[in-house]
Amino acid sequence: MPEYNPERHYKSIEKSLSAQLMLAGDSSVIELPEGHFAFKNSLILEGKNNIAIRGKGPDKTILSFKPQESGAEGLRVANCTNIVLENFAIEDAAGDNIKVTDTDGITFRNIKSAWTGTVKEQNGAYGLYPVLSKRVVVEHCEVLGASDAGIYVGQSEDVVIRNNVVYWNVAGIESENCENVIIEGNEAYENTGGILIFDLPGLTRYGSNIKAFNNYIHDNNLKNFAPKGNIVGVVPPGTGFLVLATEDVEIYDNRVIDNKTIGAGIVSYELVAAMRQEPSGKQRQTGAQGVNRNYKMDTNYNPYPRRVYLHDNWFSNSHLIPDLGNEFGKLFIFKFGLKPPQIAWDGIKAPGYLLPDGQPNPEYKICVREKDDVKVAVLDAANDFEGLSSDPGLLDCEL
Repeated sequence: MPEYNPERHYKSIEKSLSAQLMLAGDSSVIELPEGHFAFKNSLILEGKNNIAIRGKGPDKTILSFKPQESGAEGLRVANCTNIVLENFAIEDAAGDNIKVTDTDGITFRNIKSAWTGTVKEQNGAYGLYPVLSKRVVVEHCEVLGASDAGIYVGQSEDVVIRNNVVYWNVAGIESENCENVIIEGNEAYENTGGILIFDLPGLTRYGSNIKAFNNYIHDNNLKNFAPKGNIVGVVPPGTGFLVLATEDVEIYDNRVIDNKTIGAGIVSYELVAAMRQEPSGKQRQTGAQGVNRNYKMDTNYNPYPRRVYLHDNWFSNSHLIPDLGNEFGKLFIFKFGLKPPQIAWDGIKAPGYLLPDGQPNPEYKICVREKDDVKVAVLDAANDFEGLSSDPGLLDCEL
């Protein structure tokens, strides 16, 4: 596993910075000085409006939570409006490096989030973690070392994730149960999976209208180091895109290169539930999502992908053999030999997939319009892969 070992010389500004955050009036700018600063407790900004927290640059202002004794997050922002976090680095929180919740208007700009040392399961779940928020922007950030997702936006609306670099995470970027999302201009490499677009059961809202374009997704072949039982634990090493049980997704104009197992996978929650890993008895408690086998109890949740459209992407893969440490890799080598597909749908059909006249229901369309040399497969996972097909005409449609 890769390592990140920057040289640090720590000083303390914990008392003064904590007081600034607590006492800040609306429309304040909190300037972080240049230097390396260690903290024993979470920093908290709560109930504030129009606040900017600004460092001197991610290579000059470093906030470290390596000696953390209380709190899960490094920096927690809650119940705020119009917050800007920019130009600093944050490292080694016990849980998430930055968590933002119940906030209307949050911008992460030029932030570096990392865990130092060898990349490992004990690292925090999320680097940058806005959840239950509106008007979210994450731009020009660098994130590494998260044991779940580097940039993770959950249960939010009106989201822009652009021009970031993510590497050495289980998932580079993850949009979960979010509406109106743009994922643009990012580079995701050397993660287990590059970009994940998920809808999970039992949450406050469901996702739709996600566009991912002009991203460079390459060499995401890192061993999956998520704690057992986490939903991202099922992501095969060597995954470019993975779309799970959400709707109105458009993936286009991306470069998807040398992800050894699959360039883009489209799957239902039924398949994920069947692949569930039992959590270890020694698993450290985190806020990361697990696999819910009782997902059918959420009567408003639809476990099948709907209206997913891939077109005009550039796929290439110089690896002849997929990652064989997971079931997908073994299936692909067994069924396809040295010519695995670049795009695969698990083929598990919703009860309403076919209309009374036998035609596919437009509500459940999966469409792929790529170059002729892009191999597409429908796996028929519900029937032990008996109807597996790589006929490109099966998904030749548009939305």
